[in-house]
Amino acid sequence: MSADVRATAARVIGAVIGGLSLNQVLPEKLNDVSERDRALLQQLSYGTLRQSPRLQAILKQLLDKPLRDKDRDVQGLLLCGLYQLDSTRVPDHAAVAATVDATRALKKHWAKGMTNAVLRRYLREREQLTQALDEAAAASHPAWLFQKILAQWPAAAAAIIDANNQQPPMTLRVNRGQASRDDYVGSLKGHGIAAEAGCLSKHAIQLAVPLDVWDLPEFSAGRVSVQDEAAQMAALLLQAGAGERVLDACAAPGGKTCHILELQPELAELVAMDIDELRLQKVSENLHRLNLKATLITGDAASPPAALEPASFDRILVDAPCSASGVIRRHPDVKLLRRESDIAPLADQQLCILRGLWPLLKSGGTLLYATCSILDEENSQVIQRFLTEEADAALSDTEMAGSESVTSGRQLLPSSGGTDGLFYATLKKVG
Repeated sequence: MSADVRATAARVIGAVIGGLSLNQVLPEKLNDVSERDRALLQQLSYGTLRQSPRLQAILKQLLDKPLRDKDRDVQGLLLCGLYQLDSTRVPDHAAVAATVDATRALKKHWAKGMTNAVLRRYLREREQLTQALDEAAAASHPAWLFQKILAQWPAAAAAIIDANNQQPPMTLRVNRGQASRDDYVGSLKGHGIAAEAGCLSKHAIQLAVPLDVWDLPEFSAGRVSVQDEAAQMAALLLQAGAGERVLDACAAPGGKTCHILELQPELAELVAMDIDELRLQKVSENLHRLNLKATLITGDAASPPAALEPASFDRILVDAPCSASGVIRRHPDVKLLRRESDIAPLADQQLCILRGLWPLLKSGGTLLYATCSILDEENSQVIQRFLTEEADAALSDTEMAGSESVTSGRQLLPSSGGTDGLFYATLKKVG
């Protein structure tokens, strides 16, 4: 194992501590290491960040004083070293030696002795250091989120927290226009890839072990895409019909857009809109691979462009920006980047998006509201606020197996080996 990989992981983790998202940092850093080391870089980065609240609390006990902001890479290296000692099969002596050696690649020679001392002290005092952690840190969650999960989901809290700390499964969505699920499961097994049918979506397949998408049979030909089962429910719940005009209002990166088109190839038009023009490029790439067509528009869902005329859509999907509290296992940087103070502004933004899009919906039309959040403030409370404002908006039943019934919709909770945590609510335009 290369010390440079650990140094690169340290830079990734340090950048996240500094406020950048993992998606902003990691893709570029993957190019800094050899192809054979990329899986290790991802493991160290994701694994350390999943455990970061606990590891940070332990590190705080081990340091005499906090490290300076300019030494966030050293902090990242120390956290990465603790993660290796705690959660990997790397022998302790090898993990310590390689992490200490990585200080050279970081050009932080002064940190060599400190790194060695911190990691060796952890090995000596692991039990006492762990016992000193508070409940939230021991669960590897920020205190505010830990308390919200306990308060809002008391019966499911332990399972949610456990799922948030695990690597998620790799789930596929079969393109029903090209293959049946059973046929593709058979194709996977023929290539020595263990897989089984999903439990929630009739198009889902879960792999026993994650792998590179380009190792999937006929991935480039569009037979299959990667999408969690909870996210696959969006197109299934939307139920777009032939001849209808559909708006996917927050479309990037395009998984739900493509699934809608796979399910209903005879739409009059599907308009995929996103506020980020660069992210719309990913939608275009996914459409091209799957040989699907949609109209792409850059625009703000809270204030849609004039090209989208009032009462011109039969169905609208709103996959609203949110806290990502239901997909933390896929985005572990949320544990460091998200704050409790973010939730109210996000809820206000979600309400503004509903207000902006509602005039575009035809009378009798359907709007499906979705978030990847498990927090009521972003889900049922937003829907209730909207219903009090719009006299022609009515809540409709959302039927979804395996979900929890909440005030204004259905909630899927993150589960180990199962789905991500997504909320869905169906609104009808009446009168």
